[in-house]
Amino acid sequence: MPVELNKSLFASRVKRIYDGWTKAQKNDEYSSIADADAMILVAGDPAAEDEPMRKGTCLQQWLLGYEFPSTFILFQTDKVTILSSASKAKILSQIEGAAGVVPIEILAQAKAKDPPNDSLSKFLEIYTSKKRIGTLMKETHTGKLIAEWDKLLTGAVDKPELVDMGPAVSSFMAVKDDEELKTTQTAATLTSTLLKHHVALKLESILDKEAKISHDMFAAQIEARLGSGEGPSAKGPDMKVWNKGKGLNDVDWQLVEFCYPPIIISKSSKTGYDLRYTAESTDDNIAHKGVLLVAFGLRYKSYCANVGRTFIVDPNPDQETQYNLLLSLQSELLSTIKDGVSIREIYQHALSFIKEKKPELEKSFVKNIGFGTGIEFRDSAYLLSSKNGRLLKENMVLNLSLGFSDLVDNSNQKYALQLVDTIKVEKTRSTILTEGTKSGKDTLFFLTPESADEKPKKSEKKPPVIPRANGSPAKAKTVGGKVLRNQTRRAAQDDVHLTAAAKLADHQRELHEKLQSEGLAKFSEDGGGTGGKEGKGWKKFQSYKGEGALPPEVDRLRIHVDRKAQTVILPVHGFAVPFHINTIKNASKNDEGEFTYLRINFQTPGQLAGKKEDTPFEDPDATFIRSVSYRSPDGHRFDNICKQITDLKKEANKREQQKKEMADVIEQGTLVELKGRRPAKMSEAFVRPALDGKRLPGEVEIHQNGVRYQSPLGSQKIDILFSNVKHLFFQPCDHELLVIVHLHLKAPIMIGKKKAFDVQFFREATDVQFDETGNRKRKHRYGDEDEIEMEQQERKRRAMLNKEIKAFAEKIAEAASASNGDTLELDIPFRELSFEGVPFRTSARLQPTTECLVHLTDPPFLVVTLADIEMASLERVQYGLKQFDLVFIFKDFTKTPLHINSIQSAQMDDVKNWLDSVDIPMSEGPVNLNWGPIMKHINESPYEFFQQGGWSFLGGVAGAESDHSDASETESEFEADPEDFAESESSADESEFNDSDASGSDESGSDFGGGDESDEGDDWDELERKAAKCMYLNPISILNTHDYRAADLKRAEGGKKRDSDDSDDDRPKKKAPAKTNGKTNGKAKGKR
Repeated sequence: MPVELNKSLFASRVKRIYDGWTKAQKNDEYSSIADADAMILVAGDPAAEDEPMRKGTCLQQWLLGYEFPSTFILFQTDKVTILSSASKAKILSQIEGAAGVVPIEILAQAKAKDPPNDSLSKFLEIYTSKKRIGTLMKETHTGKLIAEWDKLLTGAVDKPELVDMGPAVSSFMAVKDDEELKTTQTAATLTSTLLKHHVALKLESILDKEAKISHDMFAAQIEARLGSGEGPSAKGPDMKVWNKGKGLNDVDWQLVEFCYPPIIISKSSKTGYDLRYTAESTDDNIAHKGVLLVAFGLRYKSYCANVGRTFIVDPNPDQETQYNLLLSLQSELLSTIKDGVSIREIYQHALSFIKEKKPELEKSFVKNIGFGTGIEFRDSAYLLSSKNGRLLKENMVLNLSLGFSDLVDNSNQKYALQLVDTIKVEKTRSTILTEGTKSGKDTLFFLTPESADEKPKKSEKKPPVIPRANGSPAKAKTVGGKVLRNQTRRAAQDDVHLTAAAKLADHQRELHEKLQSEGLAKFSEDGGGTGGKEGKGWKKFQSYKGEGALPPEVDRLRIHVDRKAQTVILPVHGFAVPFHINTIKNASKNDEGEFTYLRINFQTPGQLAGKKEDTPFEDPDATFIRSVSYRSPDGHRFDNICKQITDLKKEANKREQQKKEMADVIEQGTLVELKGRRPAKMSEAFVRPALDGKRLPGEVEIHQNGVRYQSPLGSQKIDILFSNVKHLFFQPCDHELLVIVHLHLKAPIMIGKKKAFDVQFFREATDVQFDETGNRKRKHRYGDEDEIEMEQQERKRRAMLNKEIKAFAEKIAEAASASNGDTLELDIPFRELSFEGVPFRTSARLQPTTECLVHLTDPPFLVVTLADIEMASLERVQYGLKQFDLVFIFKDFTKTPLHINSIQSAQMDDVKNWLDSVDIPMSEGPVNLNWGPIMKHINESPYEFFQQGGWSFLGGVAGAESDHSDASETESEFEADPEDFAESESSADESEFNDSDASGSDESGSDFGGGDESDEGDDWDELERKAAKCMYLNPISILNTHDYRAADLKRAEGGKKRDSDDSDDDRPKKKAPAKTNGKTNGKAKGKR
């Protein structure tokens, strides 16, 4: 793509330079060039990547939009002369005709293969004719052109006097035009998005899990959000983060870069707390307590934005006061920094504010409170210090950097605080461009009282209540003894007034609203769906390349099945016509008299073939043969042919099915083995899925980019690359017979002849695994003491095994994080939150983790990523039922919803609270829904589905609202008539507390409609109305409504029938209605 220069932009900015130069005598900002005859901008070879951008390069980019190395620009009063190579001169020729204040002259040097010309000597002649020239005196350059220039300049007789034009250049670029402000705002939005949606969340996660990660590793992970690697293995920007920012859809990601490597500092940093931007993140691990400083800046189209934040874990009152003082000072300065105010006044105002509020902090206050920024990250001419008398002007952009350094805490350790934002100067005040993660509730993390004295061990951590990525506003989070979002201090009074049910209902309402708005936003652009399947394409089948490839049997013009070519050759009008087996639907044979008929049916459009009805055809409007029939007296031969065709079709279907199953299996890269040292190993480990052969324990080794399981015989191995690991789990053997390290993969791999999404390494925690020889005490002691000692030894062995395997799992996580550049967290199931359910064919204990819901004890394994869940539907939630079902609908609507059946109703509140704590929207319903047609309908047009209310058809928020609606339904459907209550008042005590007493009284018997069941029971219309009411039907009521109602009516009819039988046969027995699980008529339920 050719380089295009913006002529009008160049002309306007050259005009700004000449306007400032002309007024230099009257304006102190340009006083350094007041007496200059010319100004020269020198550029040699490009600077190294780790060097900050030079002011001369910034001026080039400001003028031309690009950097031009080995180029001289001489500004004279009457023209601008440019010296460059021939190739650059060709590009720069675009600005020769720019309508500016002065003409442009370009001197092109000769190409390398051509003889040299006099362009450099001409430029020298113009240069030496001046008496005083402004230049950037602090800059030094290297390169071929610079060497030639210095040589010529040394031999020159007359040399001009040089003055420093650096302050004037800063003034030229200080005030931003509309285009510059727009670009700076984009850079600020990028910076804020990275802070809010990655850095802050990741740091909370590190503190939450007390993860071992070094400062420089965390900094590298932040940089990796813009992409990492080179060549085929390069990764692009992490759009999961950037899509959360507003107005970033049109960003050119190739023009986004970091201003400097992100700086992460904690109290464990060996270099101490350093507020300078030249500080570096160290290689020691981040401390999980105390003050943490984070600073980074992003550059877009060369324009910079910067942020710096302080996070404090377990702050003391002084630290809390100091941080709040920084927040107050920033608000104060925003109203002070405006057009026409001098920098000196601003710093003095800040210092006065500190003296007034906290005089003892004056000596710790920073010596400058920021600097001007733009293309040049740090413009020293606009350093916000007490010695700078420059005036600020509207549309300047500043980096406002407030902080205290060399503070000392209660343990006599030094720390520092900072609050940095990018701001824009306006007429009457300033505005912040980089918002987010600033208030105390976002940055101050408190320890709970019980953990303040004694820090709990990681293995004893309570299960965290962590809002997931698919959730909404953060609630009080207690993690690893820490309370993130300090609600326990600030909102204790408010929590008293809110019941748990009301809070759950309020939070669920927020989640449903957010889910609805996100659904509309997500599907508003394309609108359409996929119908639940990828678009299928027509596959051409070729049996033979030509007549010569036909088998010799066709000469006999008989039906022939060619297994090799997967073809059936049929005689048609004297010709042998081959039909590929994929064009054949089936073959059938029947006998009629002395003849046998063979009928072959073909695949044609328009057949009602169930799921295969959407089979694509190259030309559906063509003429198709639907079937062909043959007659023969040789029934035995037709039997054989029909069997051959059927078997061939089965084989073809089986191959197609296997091909579909293996479509997502990936071919992993090569495992890079560790060299120079032995890899960490887990010995005596078994693997699932098991390898072929005898079951023997092997070894798991951690290598550079993955793990390897080696069988004991050395003949078989399993390699798993870290890049393919999605989740890593460790399950201790406290309540199990196995201690497990489980890897859940992003894409399946082949193990033996089967594909596997999960690979598990485990050890058995039974006595057989341990050597107990030499225990002589056992000979002489029996009874309880011996059993107690054995139990203690068993607990000790299990604790040692857990410690050993967990340490190995943590090493896997560390190696994976180092290899991928992105943290792989070790997840441990929370058994105290577990519940029993049936996700497959048998009951299993399902255990939540921080990021998943898992069952790891025995195959088939279950790993559900919570971030992938769109909605949870609780079904069969009815009074009287002992179990309910849970259905997870995934964000990928093409995936089949996951059913977990037969969860005990006693655990419903626990399941609800867990789902709410991980920010998964949920709903309740009394019946099971037919999710097949529902998902098909949604996939046809997701946007229309969300327009019509989305998931509201499921019944809305599960909580206070649903409780209210359930109560109202109970009244209307199951409440007894007032006459019945009046009639049974005299025996109320008996009927309420003596249900099992078969007294045979009229009152108790009449409650069950003993005499006239047909009058008391509901008619079909009433049952139809109740069934419809139970369905919570709304926008999607068209989906198999009849099936839902029919199922409910059938259940109701069955209950009614049983009631009538019981009441007729054994009327006094009051236990009979209870067997119908709440499906009897209203009186029995109302009486109860």
